Amino acid sequence: MKSPRFYYPDQINVGESIELSYGATHHAANVLRLGKGDRVTLFNGKGGEFLAFIRRINKVAILVSIEKFINVEHESPLQITLAQSICTNIKMDLIIRKAVELGVNNIQPILAKRCLVKLSGKRELKRVQHWEQIIISACEQCGRNRVPGVSSPVTLSSWLSRQGAMQKELNNEPTKKLYFMLSPTSKMGLHDFSKSLSVAELALLVGPEGGFTSDEDAAALMAGFSSLRLGSRTLRTESAALAAIAALQTIWGDY
Repeated sequence: MKSPRFYYPDQINVGESIELSYGATHHAANVLRLGKGDRVTLFNGKGGEFLAFIRRINKVAILVSIEKFINVEHESPLQITLAQSICTNIKMDLIIRKAVELGVNNIQPILAKRCLVKLSGKRELKRVQHWEQIIISACEQCGRNRVPGVSSPVTLSSWLSRQGAMQKELNNEPTKKLYFMLSPTSKMGLHDFSKSLSVAELALLVGPEGGFTSDEDAAALMAGFSSLRLGSRTLRTESAALAAIAALQTIWGDY
């Protein structure tokens, strides 16, 4: 049985003792019921993981001693950026957690015209911090040692402008990156792109509950995105994102 995993954001050195955060302490002591001498695994997001054991634990603090560094990676060779239109909190949390488990590297929350949730100011900051904690928790659970990034929400037009500029810079250079926008009206499926060999990087754009407007669809196509449909059924936004990531990993990733 694998030992429980905990994220520690600072430098970790073999032979030293580290006091974990209150959140990790609560989980270890009250949820996992760990005790002195139990084995745990630490990672700091820089690659690899550290084997450790608990020297001291109570309800408010846990001290672990670092025994060994293991140079192991669990990242897919396919780099995926998920540009997910912001949806209701429960759905957004689910998408982020499962996208991390499926191997996404970057998450860009998008403010589209039909988004039901509007974020700004302190509320936006709290949501981003909340998403960061979900990502860390997902990494602890699934074994990833590198923590995916989540950016502050931006409007769809702003993000597309950045992507369009990046593509123009690469126009005269060979690229192994694909840009997909999920659309229930597209005529193209993944089988139409599966012959694209040596794809190393993907950007996946997913609309909100009500979908993108026709103007937003057109803007994404103008920015160089390929419209993509997942089968003959219309999927909810939380289903579409996760189904697409799994399919992309099957074709070009590590599935």
